[in-house]
Amino acid sequence: MIKCPACGAMNRVAPEKLAEGRRPRCGRCKQPLDAGAARPANVGTPVVVTDATFADEVERSPVPVVVDMWAEWCGPCRTVAPIIDELAGQMAGRVRFAKLNVDENPATASRFGVRSIPTLLVMQGGREVDRIVGAQPKTEIVRRLERIGA
Repeated sequence: MIKCPACGAMNRVAPEKLAEGRRPRCGRCKQPLDAGAARPANVGTPVVVTDATFADEVERSPVPVVVDMWAEWCGPCRTVAPIIDELAGQMAGRVRFAKLNVDENPATASRFGVRSIPTLLVMQGGREVDRIVGAQPKTEIVRRLERIGA
């Protein structure tokens, strides 16, 4: 994903096209994109979000985002964490995964009425389209994501 410096739109750019030496342009405003601004470190791994970065990283994402609402002291959260990491790699490019520590970011947790953790918020187009509460198996999480077309 590369953020356009002119209009701020997030653009999905295939790494192989960058490797071929192609010069990407913004899909919205057609301005050249800085290929060095690609975030390969986030591809295939969950991104850590905070109250301050939630809007940019989640609500403005061009692809659906699964937000893992968790806390360090939560045992079931530690059970779900490797599943989220695995799915982030398997679904890279189709679904983005994010982690939000509810103890460190209470405003976002409160805004979405998170009362129990782990809670997975499924966000699409800036809106919550599904919510998975409690430690669920990988098959159930995948089934719910497929239901929204991810």
